[in-house]
Amino acid sequence: MITFEDFAKVDIRVGKIIKGENFQKAVKPAYKLWIDFGKEIGIKKTSAQLTECYKLEELINKQILGVVNFPPKQIADFFSEVLVLGIYSNKGVVLIEPDQKVEKGDKLG
Repeated sequence: MITFEDFAKVDIRVGKIIKGENFQKAVKPAYKLWIDFGKEIGIKKTSAQLTECYKLEELINKQILGVVNFPPKQIADFFSEVLVLGIYSNKGVVLIEPDQKVEKGDKLG
C-alpha cells in the first residue's frame, strides 16, 4: 500500500491537446501529442497508445489528465514528458477527462 503522502507527490494536471501526429517509429501504434498545461507548466509532449479508440483529429482540443512530474522517457527518437491518464478497456485505452471545462493546469486534488 502507498500512503496519502506518496500519492500527493504525483502531480496530476488538466491539459488541452493542441497538436498530434502519427508516431511512425513507435513499436506499438501510437500518437505523438503536444499538450498545453497552462502558464505554470507550459506545453509538454507525450507518446500515447490511443489509436484503437481515437482518431487523431478527435483528440485536438480535448481536455485530459496527465502526470506532469515524471522524468522524460525516450521512446524511439521522441522524448515523452508527461503521462496521459487512461483506462485499459477491452476496446483499448480510453482517456480520463474532466466532465466540465476547467482551466489548463488545474490540479487534481
